[in-house]
Amino acid sequence: MSRILYHHAPPIRRAAGGALAAAFLAVAIAGCGSASPSRAATSAVLGTQVQQDCTAVSDVLADGPDPGTDAVGYAQAQVLPLRQLKIGDAALRGDVLALAGAYQSFSAGGGSTAAVAKAENSVNSICPQAAP
Repeated sequence: MSRILYHHAPPIRRAAGGALAAAFLAVAIAGCGSASPSRAATSAVLGTQVQQDCTAVSDVLADGPDPGTDAVGYAQAQVLPLRQLKIGDAALRGDVLALAGAYQSFSAGGGSTAAVAKAENSVNSICPQAAP
């Protein structure tokens, strides 16, 4: 009985295996990045005006007390700066004003964390990860 031993996989199998390995590597590398979208990806999705508005909102919300340590102080510190922003996009402007209102109610003791979370999610739907 004769045996045929292959030292290497047939060419078709090698090519398919190489393509599979390349695809796996691409997915693995993509997973190594941060969870936030890159500025280039954000720029491609958002218009220039909205992108500038999102940057302004992010800058305001990044300033002030740590929201995890002092939630009330953080909310109080955000109300006026959010209301003073000049935002060109009508939907974002409405969401930012709603967020300012939710923060004001929360800091005054009459608002809920659920209302704040809802308002933050609305802002984040236009400006990913702008609100904490």
